Amino acid sequence: ETMFKFTNIVMLFAPIGVAGAMAYTVGTMGFGVMANLAKLLVTLYAALIVFVLCVLLPVALIARLPIKRFIKAVAEPVTIAFATASSESALPRAMECMEAFGVPRQVVAFVLPTGYSFNLDGSTLYLSLACIFVAQAAGIQLTLGQQLIMVFTLMLTSKGVAGVPRAVLVILLGTLDSFHLPAWPVLLILGIDQFMDMARTATNVLGNCLASAVVARWEGELGTETPSPAVADAMAQ
Repeated sequence: ETMFKFTNIVMLFAPIGVAGAMAYTVGTMGFGVMANLAKLLVTLYAALIVFVLCVLLPVALIARLPIKRFIKAVAEPVTIAFATASSESALPRAMECMEAFGVPRQVVAFVLPTGYSFNLDGSTLYLSLACIFVAQAAGIQLTLGQQLIMVFTLMLTSKGVAGVPRAVLVILLGTLDSFHLPAWPVLLILGIDQFMDMARTATNVLGNCLASAVVARWEGELGTETPSPAVADAMAQ
């Protein structure tokens, strides 16, 4: 409860920080840059929607999960992740919701924390788009081979990234340096990174919740255990 209250206090000041980042971007680059940033933002949201519909949904169908009940179970943790842009703040609720969904406690306790370090679907997609945006902003043409190498590099370097806002920017800057790309376009992205962070974090949480349900189904343990009294009380609130 203390950490959630602290998160709420931080979120009260988040709009001020976002407005400051956008003001800096507009003040240094002009209003014209906002059109390109808007295209980047729309592209990311479209890519994440395609990923959810073409990858996560078929996985859920193959695992024979009750889709409507699963969506209802993950709605709250995904919403928390979207609002706070922090997957860590959504972790306690995600664990409670998945246990209430029927995933055994031992599966939830192992899969979700592990996925927070190694299963970052939204962050990897974002990093790929951001690197291409940086190259285009700098006027550097990347070959298909370079783009593929960059994607595979980001798939590895994104593992273990902290589940807090702006953490992937550290990975982005390191990757850009290794491919000899300039870092100044990242300052442009910073102006809208809050909105991009919200979407990629929500996708990360959704993917990890799905992973726990799929593992439970794989082990034949989905719905075999009754949620603990503490979880039942938490879900009833």
